[in-house]
Amino acid sequence: MYAIVNINGIQTKAEPDAILEVARLKGEPGSQLTFDQVLLLAEGDRVAVGQPYVKGASLTAEVLEHFRGPKLKIFKYKRRKDYRRRKGYRSELTRIRVTGIQA
Repeated sequence: MYAIVNINGIQTKAEPDAILEVARLKGEPGSQLTFDQVLLLAEGDRVAVGQPYVKGASLTAEVLEHFRGPKLKIFKYKRRKDYRRRKGYRSELTRIRVTGIQA
């Protein structure tokens, strides 16, 4: 069984007991979150596709931790013009564990 869920505007494939890294969510570590924007729900040969969401379907997840992703480096360069710009950032992420998918 798996589901395609809209989490923070990003479509994410989720399976029971899967650990996902998503953009920063509100909630303390240990708290439960519910996502009701389920776009697709599949169990064996049965597939339910929502228009836009599957009615009555939801996903529950437990917040494990908040952390920052790896540093990404951005470098701009124009040859022969003495132009170089260096910048970087780290994404704010949340690690969640899917505890259940309700259909």
